[in-house]
Amino acid sequence: MPLVKNAAIIEDRFQHLADDADLPADGAVLVSAARFLANAEALVGRNSPVGVIWPNNRNVEELVPYLDRLDAIALVFPTFRDGRAHSQARLLRERHGYRGELRATGQVLRDQFVFLLRNGFDAFEVKKQADAEAFAATAARYSAFYQPTGDSHRPGALQRRRLARKAESPVS
Repeated sequence: MPLVKNAAIIEDRFQHLADDADLPADGAVLVSAARFLANAEALVGRNSPVGVIWPNNRNVEELVPYLDRLDAIALVFPTFRDGRAHSQARLLRERHGYRGELRATGQVLRDQFVFLLRNGFDAFEVKKQADAEAFAATAARYSAFYQPTGDSHRPGALQRRRLARKAESPVS
């Protein structure tokens, strides 16, 4: 499955690990929420990157004690009509200050890409190569926004207001 991160198509460094699969000695792994919660301390204590695949019907508050030790959180979109993972992303970025990789997975469609970016996602698993290419182009196309959100962009209007105030203030 193609992975888009920072507006580029890249190779996924994370291995998706089934619940019954042995944990490799090293290498980045993505595990299910059930496996993670059953063995969280051992997983985050590894010397290799670890991530969790988090379903959109679970409360992200369960992840809070581990956020500083999780390298990736993959939020699941089971259908394109179900937007709960958007809310989870905003909570993780804005309320809990999560700075690791926030990955959208599942039914991720082209027309949602800008919204996913604005809500704090920075990596995207898509089904088709054509979608990956379209997303990479979309992510590079938009750079100025007016509304503040979970991503790192400053809203254009706020930025202009700050610059105007700075220009008006007397130099000391």
